[in-house]
Amino acid sequence: MNNPQLNKHGELQHLLSIEGLPARILREILDRAAGFLGSAEGNEIKKVPQLAGKSVFNIFFENSTRTRTTFEIAAKRLSADVVNLNIGSSSTSKGETLLDTVDNLCAMHADMFVVRHSSSGAAHLIAKHVAPSIHVINAGDGRHAHPTQGLLDMYTIRHYKKEFHNLRVAIVGDILHSRVARSEIHALTTLGVPEVRVIAPKTLLPTAVENLGVQVYHDMEAGLRDVDVVMMLRLQNERMQGALLPSAQEYFKYYGLTQERLALAKPDAIVMHPGPMNRGVEIDSSVADGAQSVILPQVTFGIAVRMAVMSLLAGGKQ
Repeated sequence: MNNPQLNKHGELQHLLSIEGLPARILREILDRAAGFLGSAEGNEIKKVPQLAGKSVFNIFFENSTRTRTTFEIAAKRLSADVVNLNIGSSSTSKGETLLDTVDNLCAMHADMFVVRHSSSGAAHLIAKHVAPSIHVINAGDGRHAHPTQGLLDMYTIRHYKKEFHNLRVAIVGDILHSRVARSEIHALTTLGVPEVRVIAPKTLLPTAVENLGVQVYHDMEAGLRDVDVVMMLRLQNERMQGALLPSAQEYFKYYGLTQERLALAKPDAIVMHPGPMNRGVEIDSSVADGAQSVILPQVTFGIAVRMAVMSLLAGGKQ
């Protein structure tokens, strides 16, 4: 079965999901990101001309300050012309279909779409609809996928841990509603991480999640023991239907990341969170701001990773 993300030469045409992408593509993106970031941590990412003359349209049907802003910065550092579409006041709110909107933007000579939508599969639909010269990046669709977040998390892990083949990684929290968790699981297993754990109450786990190649834990203490990486997830309250949790306080009691629980992991374990954080619900402030937290570097790395994806799609050389 053909992968809709790859062209006939096996090169990346769209980035819709990490699922199904070969490890070589993931590594190429991570290597490109390293080149954009520079060899020393904290180096300013320089502006380069790889997308000069190209138009990148950010079309976000869901709010997201962090993701939209980092995509905008990344595109501008590649010298692209960036258009941020205000969906709240656009024609889609007047009954125009998603593909009608895309057709109109294509008529404005769009070269690349960055799409966030509450419906799973929206980016795939657009990718099937547009001309071969146009590229689509999924910036999050429903519960399905958030591939650039998964990739920037892989970059963060590689930056601090160097290799994937000897790691034990725990993903903690609302696995059921999290598109980030799905992208992370596919990325970790594709890159050869031997042990991926998911830690959550039964009500926040997808059916048969172990079929994704993960070990399931319902006990936070047992799941965190001797891990190298702790990836916390935000509670997706806006996607929950019914009472899946007794209360935020009860959740923190059993699944919040505290200093005491972090001490069960390896001494050099890193703590990650895709943001925005609910302090005192998923994570204690002392951990979020502590020495083992790499949450802010994740954001910085995200710009370089999104530059790498757009550069690769546009066929740019480094």
